[in-house]
Amino acid sequence: MNEHDRAKYQTAQAPGPQHHMDADDVIVSRDTFRDNRIPPGQSRTKKWPVLHATIVPEVTPETWSLQVLGLVERRLSFNWEQFQSLPRVKVFSDFHCVTQWSRLGNLWEGVSTRYLLEQAGIRPEAKFVLCHGYDNGWTTNIPLEEFLSEDALLADTHDGMAINADHGGPVRGIVPKLYAWKSAKWIKAIELSATDKPGYWEQSGYHNVGDPWKEQRFGDSQLPPGWSDEPDGI
Repeated sequence: MNEHDRAKYQTAQAPGPQHHMDADDVIVSRDTFRDNRIPPGQSRTKKWPVLHATIVPEVTPETWSLQVLGLVERRLSFNWEQFQSLPRVKVFSDFHCVTQWSRLGNLWEGVSTRYLLEQAGIRPEAKFVLCHGYDNGWTTNIPLEEFLSEDALLADTHDGMAINADHGGPVRGIVPKLYAWKSAKWIKAIELSATDKPGYWEQSGYHNVGDPWKEQRFGDSQLPPGWSDEPDGI
C-alpha cells in the first residue's frame, strides 16, 4: 500500500452523514441515511482499492481538458484553470464497486454535473449520457436523470486530498447512486444522446444502468470476462 492509499485507510467506524448535517457546503447523499448502507452482495472495505479496465493514462492538470457535447444547446470546453474557476460543491456519499466491495463515507469535492449541463443547455431529446475517458477510448453510459442527481459531480479531491492518477485523477466522475464503474475515471468528455450507447463494460456484459440496491451487475446470467464472484479489496 503506497503512502497515498495508506492515508485513505479507515481505521475506525465508517464516517456517518451526521457529521455533515449542519454544513451548508456539503450535499449528503440520501443513501448514507439507510440503516444498512451496504447493498445486497457487498462487503465493506476499509481501503480504497484500485481497479482499472485497461491502463492508467498520463494526464496532468496541464494536459487535461473537458468537453461537453452532443445534444446540448452550447458545446462547452474547459481547461484545468477554467474548470477550477467554476462553482464548487462537496458531496458526502458511499461508493460501491460491482466486484462486491463498498467504501463508506467518502467526501468528494469538484463541480456539479447538474451545473455543467445547465450551462450547456440540455436539448429536449437528450435521454442518456456517455462519459468518455482518457484511457484508450473507454466509455460508460448513464441515464440522464441519474447523471443530473444532486449528489453527482466531477471530482478532483477525495477526503481532502487531490485524486491521484490510480484513482482517476486529475478529474473523475462520481455518480453515487450507481456502481462505481459508472463513475468514469480520467474523464475527458460528457456526451448527451437520445439513444443508449453501451460503453466498455456494458458491451462486456455489465448492466446498462447498474443500481447496486437492485444488484444490477450484469445484463444476463453470465459473468463478464475476468470477473470473480469473490469480494476483492477487503
